Amino acid sequence: MKYIKPILILFCLSLLQSCFVTKDYDRPEDTIDSIRYRTDQLSKDSIPLSKISWKQMFTDSILQNHIEEALDNNQDIRIALQQISIANSYYKQGKAGFYPSLNINTSYTRQELSPNSQFGGFFSSVEQYELNAGLSWEADIWGKIKSNKRAAQARFMQTQAAHQAVKTNLISRIASGYYQLLALDEQVKITEKTLESRKKSLETSQALKEAGNLTSVAVSQTEAQVYAAQAILLSLKNDIKLLENTISILKGESPKGLRRGEFSAQDIDQELTTGVASDLLENRPDVIAAEYELINAFELTNAARARFYPSITISATGGFQSLNPSNFISPNSLFLNLIGGLTQPVFNKRQIQTGYEVALNEKEQALLNFEKTLLTASREVSDALLNYQNALQRIDVKTKEYEAYQNALDDSRELLNNGLANYLEVLNAQENALNTKLEVSQIRFDQFNALVELYRSLGGGWQ
Repeated sequence: MKYIKPILILFCLSLLQSCFVTKDYDRPEDTIDSIRYRTDQLSKDSIPLSKISWKQMFTDSILQNHIEEALDNNQDIRIALQQISIANSYYKQGKAGFYPSLNINTSYTRQELSPNSQFGGFFSSVEQYELNAGLSWEADIWGKIKSNKRAAQARFMQTQAAHQAVKTNLISRIASGYYQLLALDEQVKITEKTLESRKKSLETSQALKEAGNLTSVAVSQTEAQVYAAQAILLSLKNDIKLLENTISILKGESPKGLRRGEFSAQDIDQELTTGVASDLLENRPDVIAAEYELINAFELTNAARARFYPSITISATGGFQSLNPSNFISPNSLFLNLIGGLTQPVFNKRQIQTGYEVALNEKEQALLNFEKTLLTASREVSDALLNYQNALQRIDVKTKEYEAYQNALDDSRELLNNGLANYLEVLNAQENALNTKLEVSQIRFDQFNALVELYRSLGGGWQ
C-alpha cells in the first residue's frame, strides 16, 4: 500500500494535462469567410456538382469503364494508398503513447573473482540467474503525448484526403482526355470529308483548265488546299495517338488504341450549381488535406511547448533472481524495484527552444498554405465557370459564322457556274468554312472540358 499513494497522486496530476499548456485548434474562419466565387448568376439552392458521384456526372458507359480501370490500376492511386498505410501505422503508434512500455529480460551471469578482491577470499566465482520484467509509464500532465497523437491522426487524415485528391484529378483527366479524343475524331471526319471534296474540286479545276475556262493559278490554289487538308489530317491523327498514349498510361497500361463513342452523342445534363465557398472545406480534397496539415502543425506546436515542462515517469522492475538454478523459481528469489521520477530540462544545447521555434514557423507555413489552397480553389471554380459560359457564347457565334461561310460557299459556286465569280472566291469560302467547322468542334470540347474542370475544382469525383 505504501506505493499506491504516490502513484495515485501522479495519476490525478495527469488528468489536468491539457489545461496548462496545450490549446485546442480553432479553424481560421476569417480566411474562409473571405473566399468568394464569381457566380452571382448561378443558383446556390440546388445540390452542388461536388455532391454528385462521377457515375452520375459522366454517363457514357465506355468512359465509365475507362475511369474504373484507371482507379484500379493507376500508379499514383496505388502510391497514395501506400502513404495512407504508412500514416495509419504512425497514428496507431501515436495512440499507443498513453500506454506503458513493458520489456522482458532474461540473463545468466558468471563472474570469476580475483583472490585479492573484496570477496575473492570467499568465492572463486559467482553465477547468477535472472528473469525480470520492466514496466515504465510517463504521465501526460502537459498534454505532450495527447498532442502527438492528434498530430499523427491529422497526418493520417491528410493522407486520406491526398488520396481523394489524386482520385479526383485522375477522374477529371480521364474524362477530359476522353472528350478531347471524341472531338479529335469528329475533326478527323470533318477534315476527311473536306479532303474528298477538295480532291473532286481539283479534278474539276484541272478539267476546266484543259477546257480553257480556268488558269493554272486556280488549279495550283486548289491543289494547295488539298495538301493543306492532308496536313491537318496528319496532325489530327498524330494528336489522337499521343492522347491515347497519355490516357493508357493514366490507366496503368502500355500505350494502345482506346475504345470510345461518338462526340455527337455526348451530353452532361447536370444542373450547373456550385454551392457556397465554405463547401470546399467538405468537398475539395486538397483543401481538406491543407487543413489537416495545419492541424498537424498546430498539435506539433503544442507538443513542442510541452517539452519545456518537467516530465513525470514511473518505472518498475520485478522478477526472479538467484545464484542457484535449483531454487530459481521460488518466493525467496522474487525482487521488485519501483522508481518515480521527475525530470525538468534545464540546459540541453537549446534543442527544445529550437524545436519550439521551428514548430511555430511550420505552423505559420501551414496556415499560409491553407489560405493559398483556398484562394487557388476559388479561382479555379471561377475560371471554370467563366470558361463554360464563354464556350456557350462562342458556340452560338461560331455556328452562325459557319452557316454564313457555308452560304457564301454555296453562293460563290452558283456564281462561278454562271460566270459571275472567280474560282479564288470559291476556294476562300471553302477554307473559311473548314476552319470554322473545326473551331466549332474545338469549342464544344472546351465546353465539356470546362464542365469537367468545374466538377474537379469543386471537389467532385472522390465520393
